[in-house]
Amino acid sequence: MKVALYARVSTQRQAERGTIGSQLQVLRDRVTASGDELVGEYVDDGQSGARLDRPGLDALRDAAEAGLFEAVWCLSPDRLARAYAYQVLVLDELARFDVRVHFTDAPDLAADDPQATLLTQVQGVIAEYEKAKIAERYRRGKLFRARAGEITTWKASYGYRHVSRSAAAGPAHQEIYEPEAVVVQRIFTDRTAGLTVREICRQLNVEQVASPTGKATWAHSTLSRLLRNEAYIGRVYFNRTETVPDPRATRRTRQVPRSRDEWIPIDCPRIVTDEMFEAAGRVAHDNTKWSPRRAEPGAWLLRGLVKCGACGVGTNCHKMRGRNGTWHRYYYCRNHDPLRAGGQELRCPERNIRADALDEFVFGQIRAALTDPDLLLAGEHAVAVTTPIPDDELLCAELARLDRKIDATSAERRRLVDLYQAGLIDLPELQRRSGEVAARNDDLQTKRTSLAAERTALAHGNLLRRRVKDFARQVAGVIDQLDNTQRQHLLRLLIDDVHVTGWHVQIHLRIPLDAPDADHTRPGPNRPTPPPSGRRRVSSQDRLRSVGDPQRRQLPTQRPRPRSCPNS
Repeated sequence: MKVALYARVSTQRQAERGTIGSQLQVLRDRVTASGDELVGEYVDDGQSGARLDRPGLDALRDAAEAGLFEAVWCLSPDRLARAYAYQVLVLDELARFDVRVHFTDAPDLAADDPQATLLTQVQGVIAEYEKAKIAERYRRGKLFRARAGEITTWKASYGYRHVSRSAAAGPAHQEIYEPEAVVVQRIFTDRTAGLTVREICRQLNVEQVASPTGKATWAHSTLSRLLRNEAYIGRVYFNRTETVPDPRATRRTRQVPRSRDEWIPIDCPRIVTDEMFEAAGRVAHDNTKWSPRRAEPGAWLLRGLVKCGACGVGTNCHKMRGRNGTWHRYYYCRNHDPLRAGGQELRCPERNIRADALDEFVFGQIRAALTDPDLLLAGEHAVAVTTPIPDDELLCAELARLDRKIDATSAERRRLVDLYQAGLIDLPELQRRSGEVAARNDDLQTKRTSLAAERTALAHGNLLRRRVKDFARQVAGVIDQLDNTQRQHLLRLLIDDVHVTGWHVQIHLRIPLDAPDADHTRPGPNRPTPPPSGRRRVSSQDRLRSVGDPQRRQLPTQRPRPRSCPNS
């Protein structure tokens, strides 16, 4: 009789260990003992029994339909399928083709014994239950190891190599692979310098740097994912997705993302700094916000900065032709569209804003603020200071006085110990007086810490004022020589947003406060390029806002603006 063999192992690790070979050897011995003719062996290495679309099983079913053999030998029913429904499907299909199925670890179904059939069915149900239990234990084990700081995924990001768990290496972890780490650092450096993702890809392809998959070409999506990968700043996450049923007929399950608070962070060696990673992310955000597509160069200086004061949403830019044939540019609230606003009753009541008038007014205010640094410092003081800052000399004198008192309490404590050792006071008296001295010392230390913090804040404020004046001096020398494009870059550097409500304008400023170079000189007439064109960092701690927050500045009086509808 012509027979075939079928064997399966679930994981790639079992396939690498060769456990499937032991299954085949048992089946071959059984075929030899029965004197049958072996015509084929069908094997699924590293294939889950929860799926029917397995290469070896598909080939077995096709061969059975073609009549290439009369019987199949398998180790146990769960090798055909883990799910009981799938087992019944496969066994019924083979029975229709007059192919008998024999198991070495289960009763022979060919005997047509009801008890054997029942036992096989029970084994199928138990196998399905066992599969669910294995999956649950595997999931809980991985969660435990991840919470203990062990990296449970075998795949490592570009620039790393996975080190498996062993007695010598300890828990599974990742280590930096220097040849690829150099490429990662170069990518982040180029990105923070302003190069686009496509330009970086082009350079890597020209230099024939292999991609993470070993290909000769870097794709835009590959580089974008690399720039967002937090593994490069020392954080790998586990438990980011969960498996849910898939409504599609061709799929059983699908992966959906979990909320970020359920992610489990795992430490790994960092390749780039947090500052560089955040700078690369800001470049991507700025490219999205300041994209020059479909925008006239130098037009709409405040594009992306203007917000409607009534709605609190951003504005769009458009232009329309007047009655005399001239073109006018406007900023208009996005809630002018009833669909965008959520209904006609929620439509923004504000009129369109003349872009040329607002641009000229805001740039004039920025120029006035930069040519008068005291105005910026007064604004910073009005926002950041709620109580008067004491004089630095008074703080120094008070700190010196507290230091002397702290030294005196330390000396008093030493004298008490000397008196106790000389037998002049007993232990209870020593404990009482030592407690009083310790309480005074703690109070003095608390006061000193508070004064030291005030002095640090005062020094920070003095440094801030010097840096603001230095920045204003740098910009004032070239601000009158800027063209429209350079003005646009300057406003994007200095302005958070501009809120417009009717004729009232509220400008929120921010000032880059990098420490000036020692050899820096004021830009002259031959250096018209403003500081925003160079590499910079914007302070995230010291946000300077315009003075007179309750009293908003007003646009110059002009004729009423005609209403217009946005271009579609």
